[in-house]
Amino acid sequence: MDIFNFLGSIFGYILYFFYMILQNYGLAIIVFTILVRAAMFPLNIKQQRSSAASGRIAEKQKELSVKYANDKEKYQEELEKLYAAEGASPSTGCLTTLIPFPIMLGLYYAIIYPLSNALHLASSSINAATMMLNQIPGISSSFSTRFVELEVVRNFDTLKPYLSSVWTADEIASVDKFAHSCNFLGLDLLQTPWGGQAILWIIPILCLLIGVGTQVYSMFANEAMRSQQGCMKVTMLLMPLLTAYLALTMPGAIGFYWMISNLATFAQVFVTNKFYSRDHVIANREARRIARREKEEALVPEIPLAERRVITSENVRNQGTANRQKKKKK
Repeated sequence: MDIFNFLGSIFGYILYFFYMILQNYGLAIIVFTILVRAAMFPLNIKQQRSSAASGRIAEKQKELSVKYANDKEKYQEELEKLYAAEGASPSTGCLTTLIPFPIMLGLYYAIIYPLSNALHLASSSINAATMMLNQIPGISSSFSTRFVELEVVRNFDTLKPYLSSVWTADEIASVDKFAHSCNFLGLDLLQTPWGGQAILWIIPILCLLIGVGTQVYSMFANEAMRSQQGCMKVTMLLMPLLTAYLALTMPGAIGFYWMISNLATFAQVFVTNKFYSRDHVIANREARRIARREKEEALVPEIPLAERRVITSENVRNQGTANRQKKKKK
């Protein structure tokens, strides 16, 4: 998991940057999410264009599968040429589907290790605090898990007197300020909905509703998705259930990120279906093809009038000869 912890450290710097500007961890997550979705938007457009191209080449692909039914290697070679000619990529959809998972895992590590990855305190200070808290009767049991950093921030008001002996005044002030910024509209983003505040359940519920709404809208707006088999549609609807479960069992900040991400995804789906629909992409491609052909024709020098008359006369004479030969055969 070192790679995800490394991502968590990077995301922690980004979150901390926005947190210092906005002075609220929830707002920092919103800006971070919008930034991530904006970075992925070109991939979404590419996926939409690839989907439109895939629809155009479906019939040609069937012809290739029949023509090279006994030569799979040749079929794959010709299929790759076809995709290249049409500007389609069968792997684009997989890429945009997989990218959110490492982002979520990196964010997960940024949130469960707020002292290391968000505030970037020295490891020696964190270890000293952990050792000291584990020796205090009555509270040591709460700091024996890997969520110790999260517990320190979440219970900082209670722990502050103990930590003053191992942390500097600047470290205590930094963590204290951060701990009080993790409340967004009454939601404690460091708590887990399962077993935490009842109001936190709104996060996984909204994750589920927005996720399902996005998938349903996509099915109705995208012809390719409407034509998918029932099992594929069910598989697509499993994703909102998975994110809702994760939002229920992880710290609220994770679910909050996913909820905002789902809202941003819905906005992206709406924009791509409105301005990059299959018909729109095909029309633009045809317009570019016509414009390119007209440009190529404009580069061809015009045939002089005398030569055009000669060519026309020869065509008429050849056509007359062909017609007479047909009559003789009859």
